[in-house]
Amino acid sequence: MLDWTDRHCRFFHRLLTQRARLYTEMVTTGAILHGDLPRHLGHDPVEHPLALQLGGSEPSDLAACAKLGAEWGYDEINLNCGCPSQRVQRGAFGACLMAEAGLVAVGVRAMQDAQPKPVSVKHRIGIDSHDEYGFVRDFVGTVARTGCKTFIVHARNAWLKGLSPKENREVPPLRYHFVYQLKREFPDLHIAINGGITTSEQVRAHLVHVDGAMLGREAYHNPWWLTEWDAAFMGATAYTRTREEVEGLMVDYMEAQAAAHGTHWATIARHMLGLRHGLPGARKWRRIWSDHRLKQLSARQVAEIARKHWEADVPAELFAAATSD
Repeated sequence: MLDWTDRHCRFFHRLLTQRARLYTEMVTTGAILHGDLPRHLGHDPVEHPLALQLGGSEPSDLAACAKLGAEWGYDEINLNCGCPSQRVQRGAFGACLMAEAGLVAVGVRAMQDAQPKPVSVKHRIGIDSHDEYGFVRDFVGTVARTGCKTFIVHARNAWLKGLSPKENREVPPLRYHFVYQLKREFPDLHIAINGGITTSEQVRAHLVHVDGAMLGREAYHNPWWLTEWDAAFMGATAYTRTREEVEGLMVDYMEAQAAAHGTHWATIARHMLGLRHGLPGARKWRRIWSDHRLKQLSARQVAEIARKHWEADVPAELFAAATSD
């Protein structure tokens, strides 16, 4: 989710679910150690519970960044061993680390020793031709010996050469039964499943076998889905905000960010373009919020234009229902 789940996206998502744990986009150790700490580690207190996802392979760097993550208030530090992009591979981390379980274990141990927050690992079920169950079983077993208790498993192999990151999310077959087997073999670990999950019904089916589910692109493109999660999976009461209320809160946030940091509303609005996903008039509403010709206007002015265009595009008999969900 590089360049997707930034702090503005997470603020938006927190308006839709109070209890789901949010994860940052992957931040490299180099960016943290040699870059702008507020830019890379800053977040709004409302985002909690919140995990910092790190990309790196050098144990001392991982330890230093984990320590900084804890100091900046993150609830969990996650090591990414699942990203297959060429950019990540050039840094010798991400999915290619699955070939070096011992190095991952050393890094995880260093992260644990450096700070008090729990450390988790996100990974694939295999890489390239290593598509047998024993490969991921041995990887998890090796890393778990450090005391790491949480593994988030994308149920596809990662092909490090020959497939783009997008193709790596679609071409290798999903093998959910590998993830289920990990839970059977490691019952004391928290095993969460990831990959190809698009409905609450699918989440329920997976939770029969594993402890949790990580949702990515479907949640981003169809964010209203998040409003089901607290009641369906975490024992909370039903969600009560309307889409109009959420949009209004986001406009308030855009104005606050502009005043405090000079952040243009378009940088934030891109994350909420799926708010009306599947509703009549959604395309026109989305087009207004993404129209570069309106960038000289304020966020509140754009919101009013988007509202008028959306209302005009929604049949009268559907408007009341669409504004009361």
